[in-house]
Amino acid sequence: MSWKTAFRSLYYQGAPAPEDPVLERGKTALLVIDVQNTYLQRPDRASLPPAEQALYDAWTPFHERMHGVVIPTIAKLIAAFRAGGHEVLFARIACQTRDGRDRSLSQKKPGWNNLLLPKDEWESQIVPELAPQGDEIVVTKTTDSALTGTNLRLMLGNLGITNVVCAGIFTDQCVSSTVRSLADESFGVLVVEDGCAAGSHELHLKELEIINMIYGHVMSSDELLAYLPG
Repeated sequence: MSWKTAFRSLYYQGAPAPEDPVLERGKTALLVIDVQNTYLQRPDRASLPPAEQALYDAWTPFHERMHGVVIPTIAKLIAAFRAGGHEVLFARIACQTRDGRDRSLSQKKPGWNNLLLPKDEWESQIVPELAPQGDEIVVTKTTDSALTGTNLRLMLGNLGITNVVCAGIFTDQCVSSTVRSLADESFGVLVVEDGCAAGSHELHLKELEIINMIYGHVMSSDELLAYLPG
């Protein structure tokens, strides 16, 4: 199935097929969202009590997808964008203070999103396989949306970018929030399906269905690269 008919929600059943994107050099950027060490580290399963082992197992499909699909896909995208002279940018969650007092409320509330990631700690860095090179831009945020919490909107405008290709984690959280913000700011947005992951694959697929067509277009990395000038 082509990207033009895949991931369609009820809202877009029977809608006309979208036009092919026009990705021009100098106007197209790749944005890699929150692929950081903290999300890929895992304890020794044998050292955990039974309840925590069950949670560990629940997250195993995510880690398998990240290592087997998402990180290799993003690495492929980065290589193609760099080779073609296109901008590669990164967003990461990190606070400026060691105690996290500058974090947004959502990152201070108890629960899974309660993140304390001081900007210079190992946990807050982009994973080594995807490390930024040279003067590639990295924005630091304490929000889900990479636009809301940074000056990324201004920088994209200064760079002359009109189309942003998004990849990273989590599909249903920071990726989705960033995609919606980009769309509201009238950027063309393309989301790379095999370059994203959520806590479960069901959440991943559902969120792609939710954002597709209205906030951007969802396609595979191979479909995306077919449109990218070399």
